[in-house]
Amino acid sequence: MKLYIVGFGAGNRDGITIASQEAILRSDLIVGYTKYVKIIKKFYPDKKYASTGMKQEHERVKLALDESLTKTVSIICSGDAQLYGMAGLAIELSEDYPDVDIEIVPGVTAAFSGGAVLGSPITHDFAVISLSDLLTPMEKIKSRLRCAAEGDFVIVLYNPSSKKRADYLQKACDILLEYKKPDTICGYVKNIGRGGQESMILTLSELRDTYVDMFTTVFVGNSETRIIGGKMVTPRGYRNV
Repeated sequence: MKLYIVGFGAGNRDGITIASQEAILRSDLIVGYTKYVKIIKKFYPDKKYASTGMKQEHERVKLALDESLTKTVSIICSGDAQLYGMAGLAIELSEDYPDVDIEIVPGVTAAFSGGAVLGSPITHDFAVISLSDLLTPMEKIKSRLRCAAEGDFVIVLYNPSSKKRADYLQKACDILLEYKKPDTICGYVKNIGRGGQESMILTLSELRDTYVDMFTTVFVGNSETRIIGGKMVTPRGYRNV
């Protein structure tokens, strides 16, 4: 049978792509992280759902694959299904399910939806880095921050802080300040596309002392990023061509 790996965007109805919606509507069962199921259930209340909690990604994907042997299933991810989503794990585990047809349905990740709220911070080359060390060693995260900063990339930070990692963004900013100026233009967006959305444009030195949570996406500009008309913009140089 069929398993769709669906990215549903930021969590508002308008951010769900037509392809993602069609996959959900075709499915007999929707599987996802508990909080994501709660979001999608508001839009598709007549569907059947199954959910698992945090740190149960393996169990969640295996459940979806097992159910896909007899029915059409969607496993849902916020943003895009590939970027920190379930697409990779589903493909890894699918070796034991040769009869299941897997289709990845892309969604709008927070780098794009959050960037649009701020203006256009990722017009040029950029790097996406998660500050969560749950699955990635902190030394590797620090190395990636240094490389991206040294290369003058715009940097988009996912999972910047939590109750157990309250100072991770501050530590990341300290690394970035080794390569970027304190007045580098930055921004953040909390609860993108959902109730309580908040956004702010500020400098890197100000960002260092700013509290954010797991539902916040942080944007650190490059040496050319500026504020134009109240928007965070990274020029690509089209005007100079």
